Amino acid sequence: MIRKFDETEQYDTSMKIIFATNNAHKLSEVQAVLGPDFELVTPRSVGITEEIPEQQDTIAGNASQKARYVHDRTGCDCFADDTGLEVEALGGAPGVHSARYATDGHDFAANNELLLRNLEGVGNRRARFRTVISLILDGEEHLFEGIVEGHIAQCASGSEGFGYDPLFIPEWSAKTYAEMDPAEKNALSHRGRAVRKLAEFCITGGNKLPLPRLWK
Repeated sequence: MIRKFDETEQYDTSMKIIFATNNAHKLSEVQAVLGPDFELVTPRSVGITEEIPEQQDTIAGNASQKARYVHDRTGCDCFADDTGLEVEALGGAPGVHSARYATDGHDFAANNELLLRNLEGVGNRRARFRTVISLILDGEEHLFEGIVEGHIAQCASGSEGFGYDPLFIPEWSAKTYAEMDPAEKNALSHRGRAVRKLAEFCITGGNKLPLPRLWK
């Protein structure tokens, strides 16, 4: 079971774990998928106020780096995720650079505008969202992946979610992620799939992805 911060404290039986993000949208989305069995703790609440580095050249590498950064500074069980939108006609871009596609900051509107410009006149709009979660539990790392195939819309639509949600239409739907209510999106999204694998592993000791070679 995931380590509680204070084993002598008397409270509910939820698993308390640090989620290495200060992104409020992502935090609420993951908490909704995990439900009451887990209590998520932010890095800021345990004294990590600086930006958590993500300097690797793969999605799995970034997730691993973020989880290790938090674990090294707290000694607590934690997990981190990284997500990339991989567009077939753009050779898999923006991919690992999805959050900073247009600027150095997380400017969702600018990222979406640049993506649409780069796809102007392109017939093949196939894309996929991929999330990798790195869990560090009792000092050991485990990876979980969630993928959803789909395509990029001709224009942004919808007001829910964040990031590329107004542009991505999953293959099982006629709506963008941003046109879905949160429960509908979470039930089938890439992040939701990865998070459910994480939860199953934590609760039952289920299967995990083999670790790739990420660190020199």
